[in-house]
Amino acid sequence: MNHAPLSGTEQAWAALGGGPALLAHIGSSARLGSSASLGTGGSDALLPARLPVMELARSAVAVCSLAAAELAARRTGHPVPRVRIDDGAVATAFTSERHLRIDGRAATTFAPLSRFWRTADGWVRTHANYPHHRARLLATLGLPANTPDDLAVDTATSSFAGRPSDEIERTVYASGGLAVAARTPGQWAADPRGAALAGTPLVGRDRIDHATVRRTAALTCEPLLPAAGLRVLDLTRVIAGPVATRTLALLGADVLRIDAPQLPESPDAHSDTGFGKRSVELDLAGRSGRAAFDGLLADADVVVVGYRPGSVERFGLTPRSLAARRQGLVIGRLSAWGHGPWARRRGFDSLVQVATGIASVEAAGPGGRPGALPAQALDHGTGYLLAAAVMRALSEQHDEGGSRLVTLSLARTAAWLLDELPARRETDADAEADTAADAAADPSYDPEKWLTETDSPLGRLRHALPPVAFDGSPADWSRPPGPLGADATAWLTA
Repeated sequence: MNHAPLSGTEQAWAALGGGPALLAHIGSSARLGSSASLGTGGSDALLPARLPVMELARSAVAVCSLAAAELAARRTGHPVPRVRIDDGAVATAFTSERHLRIDGRAATTFAPLSRFWRTADGWVRTHANYPHHRARLLATLGLPANTPDDLAVDTATSSFAGRPSDEIERTVYASGGLAVAARTPGQWAADPRGAALAGTPLVGRDRIDHATVRRTAALTCEPLLPAAGLRVLDLTRVIAGPVATRTLALLGADVLRIDAPQLPESPDAHSDTGFGKRSVELDLAGRSGRAAFDGLLADADVVVVGYRPGSVERFGLTPRSLAARRQGLVIGRLSAWGHGPWARRRGFDSLVQVATGIASVEAAGPGGRPGALPAQALDHGTGYLLAAAVMRALSEQHDEGGSRLVTLSLARTAAWLLDELPARRETDADAEADTAADAAADPSYDPEKWLTETDSPLGRLRHALPPVAFDGSPADWSRPPGPLGADATAWLTA
C-alpha cells in the first residue's frame, strides 16, 4: 500500500516527540494558512523558491505553536487550545530583519564583504558582518583592518579569481575568518562533513538524569502565557537562537540574555530579536562573572546556548554540568554544522546554504552565480523548532521529571529542506519553462498587515508581529528591546 508522504508539520512534530493525536488541534485550514488563496501561486509564492521554503516556515511555526498550546494545557488543566497559523504572518516573520525600521532607518543585514566571489573553479561565500571576522578576512588578503570596503572588494575579487575554492575556504578559516566553497547537494552528501549528518534526527532529544518532576504554578493569566514564571538564560547570538528565546519571551518567560563584554553584537540584529527580553553583560572568564552566572543558574528553568560547541564548555557549561548544578533544567543547544568534522566551526545561515548545496539549487541557471533562499529560513526555521523543542521538553519534565537536552543545527535543518520536506511542486516536462513564473512572489501579498510600530529605548521600531498563535495567545511582546547589557543581573521575581 502506498502512503502519502508526511507533511512538514507531521515530520517536525514527530521529531519533537509529540503525540500524533495533537496534530488535530492545528486543523486543515490552519495547515494551509489563510493566505493560500492569495494569487495564482498560492501560499508558496509568499516565500518563492525552488525548494519548499514556505512548507518549512509554516511547519516550524505550526509545531512551535502546538508545543506552546500543549504546555498551556499542562499548566491549566484545560484542553489543548486550537492552533491558528496564518501564512502571511509566517512569511513576514521569516523576513523580519528586512522589515525592521529603527526611527525610519532600514536595518543593516549584510556587510559589503559578506558576499559571493568567483574563484578559479567555482564560487565561495564569505561572511564579514562582525568587525573581528572582517579583520581576519582582510588579514588573509594582506590588508589592514581599516581598509575601505571598495578597496577590499577590489583586492578580494582579483585575489580569489585565480585560486581554487577549497584553498580559499581553508586559508580564510585558518586565519579565523569565514569562507565556504559552494557545493552541490550531491557533493555535500558525499563529503565527510555532510555525511556526518546522515541518519541524525532533526531534533536531538536526551534525558540527562532522573531529576524529580518540577511543576510550576497553575496559569490563570490573560492572555494565555504557557511559559509564564519560567526563567530562561539566553546565551545566543545573531538570529536562530535569539528567535527561539524571543518566542519564549512572547509566551511569558523571563528571558535574560547574557553577552560577553568583549564580543560585539549587531545592534540592528538585537533590535529585531530582542523583544520581550532583558540583557546583561557577564565575563564568564572572570571570577565575578562566573559567580553572577551561578547565582542566576540556581533559579533557572531553561538554558539556551547558541555558541559553537566548545565555546562555553571551557567555562564548565557542559549540559551535564549544568544539569548537575540545577536539576530538572531544560537545555537547548544550537550550532551551525551539527555533528562531524565541522562541528566546532563557526557558521551562519548564508554559509550553510552555500556548503549544503541550497545555493546551487537556487542558482539562476546551470553554472551561474549561486542563489539564496528568499529568507534566512535556516535561522528562523531552526529558531522556531528550538523553541518548540524546549517547550516539549518542559511538558515532558512536567510529566516525567528528568533534566532534558534538545539539540539542533542549521545544517540538519538544511537537510530537512533539501531532502525530506514534501516537494513544492511535482517536476514534469514543462517545469523548466515554468520556473521563472513559478518562483515569482505573490503580487497580492502585502506584509503591512503583519507589521506594527512600537516605541522603545532604541527608537521607534517597525517590526513583524509574532506568527506563533493559538486560542488565547498574546498578540505581541510585552516589552520592546532595550540596549544590550543595560539590565540588572537578576531575575524579575524572587
